[in-house]
This record gives sequence, structure tokens and C-alpha cells, in this order.
Amino acid sequence: MTGTIAAAPLRPAAASELDLPPGRWHGELWLTDRPLDRPRSFLAGVAAQPRTALWPLLVPPECNVGELFAARAPSRIDRDPGAVLARWWAGAGERRHGLGTFSAFPAFPGLARPAWIRADPLAEAGNTGSLLAARAPHRLGLVRASRPADVPALLGWCPPSAGEEGPAGVSAVLRSWEDRFGAVLISLGPRAVELSVAAPPRTPDRALAVAAEHLAFCPEPDHPSRDEPWAFANELVGRRRWRFRWAPGGV
Repeated sequence: MTGTIAAAPLRPAAASELDLPPGRWHGELWLTDRPLDRPRSFLAGVAAQPRTALWPLLVPPECNVGELFAARAPSRIDRDPGAVLARWWAGAGERRHGLGTFSAFPAFPGLARPAWIRADPLAEAGNTGSLLAARAPHRLGLVRASRPADVPALLGWCPPSAGEEGPAGVSAVLRSWEDRFGAVLISLGPRAVELSVAAPPRTPDRALAVAAEHLAFCPEPDHPSRDEPWAFANELVGRRRWRFRWAPGGV
């Protein structure tokens, strides 16, 4: 999964239709000054993206904006997602010790098969993001991105465990999930990512392969059963939100 990475052309006249609350640009990220008081602003941002070239993003209200720009933004996403996940898998070997099924794989077992995407991933993202914004305070961010998966690379965002793969590796994996599962970035924090998922795995066998990808991407995913691979896989069956959180200081 390779290609150049560039901000989408800004169309300010079209952006005015969003009726945005007060905010300002921080480098490549426009961010509201306060948490949203209209959660459906996120849905409106998704609907307008083809005209504005701005992808909306939910950001935790307490987030220090500088923490979202932890690394240098790459000029290309020249990473193969399977190779990226394999390197992360190898790097997190000690974390997988004793994880039953996954401990039998000294090497990354490979990418999960693509799902049949019947729902509109962007519509799913708009609805899921609006519900998330209604349940907890979030600031609204906007990034000039041709596709949501490119946001980490455009901002220079990566988790502590990304290593040399950096933001380009993160966006390569997100592009692959976007293509295979309709998984779309809706929320980003200093050490957290949340995706809406239009086509989650439908069987435990399919979900087990996805669970391996999740463990490679984030050795400490936000699931209580992560230490029991089949239980973890069962939680991913039909799950339309994927959440990842990293501990401070890396793994």
C-alpha cells in the first residue's frame, strides 16, 4: 500500500456551509476552541467532505494539541501494511507471551481476508461519530485529507509503539482497514484511536485473524479479554467500533 501523501486542496467557500463554532488552525489541524455543543456537527462534516475536502475528527477536550504532532509528517505512505504489522508483531513478542492461540505464531499470521462491504463506510462513520460526540465531550477537528486514513501521516501522529514505521506505517495500516473493512477514523487522541467499521468480521474464524492485526497494531487494545484470543475474537464479531489505546511511554 504505497502512494504520495498530500493535504487535499482546501475549498474555503464550501467549508462555510459547516456553520463551525469558534476555532483555529494548528498546523494541518483546525480545532474548535471548546467541546461541541451540537454533536451532529460531526455528521454534517462527513456529509460535506466531498465538497470541503476537510475530514472531521473528534478530539478529546483535554488534549494538548502539540501531542498530536509527535513525529515528522512523511511525504509518502510507502509501507506495505502486512509488513508493517509483521514488524510490530515481532517487536511485541514479549507482550504476547502466554496468549494461547497467538503464542503459537512466532511470525505474524498475515492479513485477514477482506469483508464484503455493503454499508456506506462514510455514512457509518458520520452516524457513529455523532453518537460518540453525544455521549462524551469532544472538540471537533478538521484535516485537509483525501481520505480519513491519511490523517495520522498528515499530522505526524503515531503511538509510542510505532518505532521506525512512524506515521506512514500507521496510515498504511489504516488505509488497508479502510479498504478491507470500511473502517474509518473518527477519533484521535495523543495515545488513542477510534474507528467506525462498516463491515466487521462476521465469524469467529475471520475475527481471529483481525484480532491478530489488532494485537500487532496495539499490543494493549481496549478489550478486557485481549489475553484470551478466542474471547477477544468473539468480541470483534459484528463490532462496529474499533478502539485502541496505548500506555504512556510506549511498550
